Amino acid sequence: MSHQVRNSFDEHYEHLRKKCEREDLVMFVNACFAATRQNDFYTDQYKTSVSIDFLHLYVMTNYRRLYARTLAAGINHFNQSLIILNLLQAGAPAHPEQRFEEGELIAATLRSLPANRVYKLFASLQKKRVNNRRTRAVVKRYLQWRTEPAFDAIKYRNKYRSAICHVHAKLDDELGKFLFDMANKKKQTSQSLQTELLDKYRQAYYSESAIYELPFTIAESLAEKHSVPRDVFLRKIEHKMTTAEKLRYQTTASRTKGARLDYDLSRASLTKLALYVLSLNESERLDRTDDLHAAFERSAQRALSRSPMSLGRVAAVLDRSRSATGSRGKRNRPFAVALASSYLLREASTEYRSFWTPSTEENCFEFYIQPAGQTALADPLIDALEWNPDLVVIVSDGYENDPPMIVDQVAQVYRDKICKNNPTEIFPEIIHMNPVFDSDHYAPRQLGQTIATVGLRDAEDIATMLGFAKFTAGTSSLAELERYLAYRVSMKLGRNELQHP
Repeated sequence: MSHQVRNSFDEHYEHLRKKCEREDLVMFVNACFAATRQNDFYTDQYKTSVSIDFLHLYVMTNYRRLYARTLAAGINHFNQSLIILNLLQAGAPAHPEQRFEEGELIAATLRSLPANRVYKLFASLQKKRVNNRRTRAVVKRYLQWRTEPAFDAIKYRNKYRSAICHVHAKLDDELGKFLFDMANKKKQTSQSLQTELLDKYRQAYYSESAIYELPFTIAESLAEKHSVPRDVFLRKIEHKMTTAEKLRYQTTASRTKGARLDYDLSRASLTKLALYVLSLNESERLDRTDDLHAAFERSAQRALSRSPMSLGRVAAVLDRSRSATGSRGKRNRPFAVALASSYLLREASTEYRSFWTPSTEENCFEFYIQPAGQTALADPLIDALEWNPDLVVIVSDGYENDPPMIVDQVAQVYRDKICKNNPTEIFPEIIHMNPVFDSDHYAPRQLGQTIATVGLRDAEDIATMLGFAKFTAGTSSLAELERYLAYRVSMKLGRNELQHP
């Protein structure tokens, strides 16, 4: 083999290697935006679990540094927890710089996760008997960072106690006595404790009035112990409820005689608000039309204030087929993401139109719509393209079946025939945002090669996904993807040395 031929072969091999690496990483990051270990309409929990566990193990084994950097890419909480679990289970990397960056990413991610997810992660580490030096240091660092150990000891009592035991963390005498001696109900004491919150918990065992000074989830079980009527309990504990808890119990309170929670719906995140509205029956939505619509608009404005984006002329093709009802574990989630996305895109655009599948009545509030029928994306996409938008966003689970596999052909014909034959026509960017993970393909299900597909957990992530779409479309290189992840790491760790790629 001549030197020239060998060089050509090596260049071709290197090109294929980088292409494969880029596709692996794009597939993984894409999956981490949508995948959870839950049932979906078309797939069950077991298949999803096997698929996502394999994907995580494959990427960590082959691209460990980039695997860790995915923690900064804006992926969902489930996959952040799974990445940390796998990294701690695998032990620290040998290279000092990589080890330091990985440790800082783990610490920053744990601080950003909800506490209940973190303690659940610590329980998984104990169950898997992951107790290396690094794990103990990570858990102790997080426990020291928490400002109210008494609150955690009450609200997450069992998991908090397990974490303390697992890493042999030190406690002050009173907190240790509360967690271990008073864990046995026979050892409950009538003696006062110096820590006010711990003493309130002790008092709540003997006095109903004391339960209203405790976290809601703890007070709820004690209210049952004291046989407190549900409406009385909700009314008196309302001042201790978090925003998420109030939203979760809105429907329960409305169905409990005499109970009503005073809560501004616009304070809820956009996707959670959509899930709540879809849980209401038709008459409730009609009665509260103005309030619900105003809450959606204010929530969309709040979402944009946190993640600004300014779009031009935008058309949204939104899937309301039967499969948008989701599963028992994720009821109405695909439909809620589509509904929330519509409000967010409308608020972020100079001009906006939505095209539902199947079509809906004009001037109809979108939260009146009910999921029904097949996934027919071709007709609304044609209508959207005829409107000449700058951007088309398709929100769908990707299981196109009426007719199957036709929407990609529509996009191809429009690009290759209409746009090329008419110089005034510009092919708009078409992005498919999929809230459902396809376990058979290790990624959100695609609509075809012409349309870039990205995963989407919540509507609030649309700005992030628009930035990531160029990697899914295949127009970027591995180096650009690496720079993008390095920039996200820099932002998460509070560094300013890198500019946006």
